[in-house]
Amino acid sequence: MQSTQEISIKSPIEHGAVPPADSALAPAVATSAGANGLADYRILRRNGAVMGFEPAKISIAMTKAFLAVNGGQGAASARVRELVEQLTANVVNALVRRQPAGGTFHIEDVQDQVELALMRSGEHDVARAYVLYRAKRMEERAQQQAAKPAQQVPELHVVEAGQRRPLDLVKVQAMIAAACVGLEKHVDADAILSETLKNLYDGVPVEELHKSAILAARALMEKDPAYSLVTARLLMHTIRKEVFGQEVAQADAPAHYIDYFPKFIKKGIEADLLDAKLAEFDLAKLAQALKPERDLQFGYLGLQTLYDRYFLHISDVRIEMPQAFYMRVAMGLALNEANREARAIEFYNLLSSFDFMSSTPTLFNSGTQRSQLSSCYLTTVADDLEGIYEAIKENALLAKFAGGLGNDWTPVRALGAHIKGTNGKSQGVVPFLKVVNDTAVAVNQGGKRKGAVCAYLETWHMDIEEFLDLRKNTGDDRRRTHDMNTANWIPDMFMKRVMEKGEWTLFSPSDVPDLHDKFGKAFEEAYLGYEAKAARGELKLFKKLPAMDLWRKMLSMLFETGHPWITFKDPCNIRSPQQHVGVVHSSNLCTEITLNTNESEIAVCNLGSVNLPAHMKDGKLDLVKLQKTVQTAMRMLDNVIDINYYAVKKARDSNLRHRPVGLGIMGFQDCLHMMRVPYASQDAVAFADSSMEAVCYYAYWASTELAEERGRYSSYQGSLWDRGILPQDSLKLLAEERGGYLEVDTAESMDWAALRSRIKQHGMRNSNCVAIAPTATISNIIGVSACIEPTYQNLYVKSNLSGEFTEINEFLVRDLKARGLWDEVMIADLKYFDGTLAKIDRIPQDLREIYATAFEVEPKWLVEAASRRQKWIDQAQSLNIYMAGASGKKLDETYKLAWLRGLKTTYYLRTMAATHTEKSTSRTGALNAVSADGSASGGAAAGGFAAGPIAAEDLAGPVCTMRPGDAGFEECEACQ
Repeated sequence: MQSTQEISIKSPIEHGAVPPADSALAPAVATSAGANGLADYRILRRNGAVMGFEPAKISIAMTKAFLAVNGGQGAASARVRELVEQLTANVVNALVRRQPAGGTFHIEDVQDQVELALMRSGEHDVARAYVLYRAKRMEERAQQQAAKPAQQVPELHVVEAGQRRPLDLVKVQAMIAAACVGLEKHVDADAILSETLKNLYDGVPVEELHKSAILAARALMEKDPAYSLVTARLLMHTIRKEVFGQEVAQADAPAHYIDYFPKFIKKGIEADLLDAKLAEFDLAKLAQALKPERDLQFGYLGLQTLYDRYFLHISDVRIEMPQAFYMRVAMGLALNEANREARAIEFYNLLSSFDFMSSTPTLFNSGTQRSQLSSCYLTTVADDLEGIYEAIKENALLAKFAGGLGNDWTPVRALGAHIKGTNGKSQGVVPFLKVVNDTAVAVNQGGKRKGAVCAYLETWHMDIEEFLDLRKNTGDDRRRTHDMNTANWIPDMFMKRVMEKGEWTLFSPSDVPDLHDKFGKAFEEAYLGYEAKAARGELKLFKKLPAMDLWRKMLSMLFETGHPWITFKDPCNIRSPQQHVGVVHSSNLCTEITLNTNESEIAVCNLGSVNLPAHMKDGKLDLVKLQKTVQTAMRMLDNVIDINYYAVKKARDSNLRHRPVGLGIMGFQDCLHMMRVPYASQDAVAFADSSMEAVCYYAYWASTELAEERGRYSSYQGSLWDRGILPQDSLKLLAEERGGYLEVDTAESMDWAALRSRIKQHGMRNSNCVAIAPTATISNIIGVSACIEPTYQNLYVKSNLSGEFTEINEFLVRDLKARGLWDEVMIADLKYFDGTLAKIDRIPQDLREIYATAFEVEPKWLVEAASRRQKWIDQAQSLNIYMAGASGKKLDETYKLAWLRGLKTTYYLRTMAATHTEKSTSRTGALNAVSADGSASGGAAAGGFAAGPIAAEDLAGPVCTMRPGDAGFEECEACQ
């Protein structure tokens, strides 16, 4: 076969060669856009000519690359034809995602995507042939250009509002220079200008000129994170034009904001988008308080996300600028305040400075006519047909207005249980869960976001084994739920039986109805009683099995399907401040909310998160600033309860009675980077402890201040707060109830005695105050790491509803630049090694430890840090477990450790096969390769799993490789 160094491929993408229609080398093109959907796209050739976009030419170019490497017979094979068809679709979809409304692609952008698609497919020989062809053609063009006499560059024209005028190059330069102000040390304005002009053609619409500048800066983001800010500022230029109705320089934005803001409120009210009460504010005063310079702090992902999904629009034209957006949210939260303007400005400053961010439902709906601001709802399903369908109806109503759902299905009788009304036998829980699944798909929040629900079932339920199988891709599809989440609600007694290798008994709740509401020693006593009754033959419907067998199946299904999640009933209840008035029967969609539910109460929680990195000063938390932030944030969260729109009366009654909120944190990993501390270290565990202690201390203190001002929540009397038992004190209650099996740190450093005294005097405004939610989207908006997550990868491409975004670790880049290690080869190596540093020899060991990625951190460190946080938190935390090279033993040890360390809940298990990191270290591979599963560009497909080694005697099955950017990874946006 011909050497790859000598291969010559004539590219039909550039030269327009099209073989006969019946050619065996012209496979059909499959694209999600469809033929008609591509009519609005064009190709800009290097000579400036603009042509129609023809995906078939991409297929032909790829086929010829396979021809050059494999020969005619190999390239004509069915496998190659199918692969080319799929890769062509991938290329087209990647291009279209960048410009969903149509536009022009430069020929080199198309060829970049072809090269990337070939690399991702694992066809490295073909990709290399294609790369060499491009390099050779580039050299030939350069030689041809050098041989030609100098020619006058033709004048370009732009078209705006139907008018054709010469391109004002000085104006374009000024726009790009303005976007680079303050970033000159890190970015190259000339490079952005050059790339922008390369993509223009005579008669280009002015909108495409601006889009070209954005795409030019965006293409450079992998070279330095500062280009993300530049890209955002160029996008801001287009937003100002859309909203203000004219091109406005950033320097002129303040004056325009002042004039625009009152008109925006009026326009929003007239369009039935905004609450008419907003007109009662002193709008001139609020306009003066806006800080337009804060428009410059957005990264590209954050601003694009706001533009696509959050800003109000009329007929798809945005009417909301970023600072108006934050003021609108603040006004909505200040509606009931005595001094509305002052509070609105206070709330605005907290949000627009990125010190704190409300959850997505609050950002979506605050100040609007339908102010559904709460994040999640928890329900209990009754054991009768009317109750079951009432619960499904409530799911639909709550999901319609952006609520994430957690359903407790434990009360519903098991398969085979007697039904008195019909003298028949029950079909169990599973058929109804299928209906819940389909309801979640059907009610997709007006197209804004997929409905999201999680079903919980206790481990003693007779249907638990079928419940574990719900997310499998095999078996009877009528007994599968592919679109909803599931979670195990595990009592301590089961874990004890697992630890002691004992027997476990399954029951139908219709025979053991009180187990649902019991926990701790009371549960154990009742459970033993029912086991005795079963042994005496007094119960007919039960099943005995080794506890370890069921535990193994739980872990096996978690490993294979990502579900059901592992959550623990007893610590959620024994440590609940509200155990005097009810029982926690489940958590929510993201496993951080632990509130009481029953047939008459639907628990509601309102979320928001503190940006921890914004409170770092000289490598330490600025406690003075943190206290002020938490104080204002808690007031905002408490206001949500009274302003909120409730689709279901049970939710309103419960929320007003108990007034729970969930203040969380984000950017934990960024803080560790600032402190130069590896995640896998005792110092990181200590910081998790001290930072959470401070946040919780100030949150509880703020709630007592609100209680003094506004009164205690109505069910306060008899609560743990009322009894002088704070969250860390409740660890003693858990130890007593468990009778062992609890290994936790109990040290404290702040003046909790003073807080106890204050609570005794004034009480609490909120039954619950703290919960760490995933913060998937709001972390993107402000540009920090999500909640308590370790770094996923130091360089990857994130895909979401707004497109594809290069994510790069800014802290790492600055460190590598300081040591003279940041260059093109380093970028290529980071791509090749999936954003990890472990195998890049020239990176010093200290940086490898600081910037170790999630799958390089042993999961025990995640659990240890979470245990320290859980000590202080009155609810729970969304804790993903990352595990490289998973084995049954490792899973067993990790989840037992989570229970022993007193965790209330865990969330997704994200595992990677040990073979995933095995890469060729040849220079060719390091410079050009991308892993076959596409991980360098954001990971596997939705729900994708890759095979990996695991002990045969423990577990068997594929390894979950869901990652940020995968469909489904951010389904917790229903909470955030």
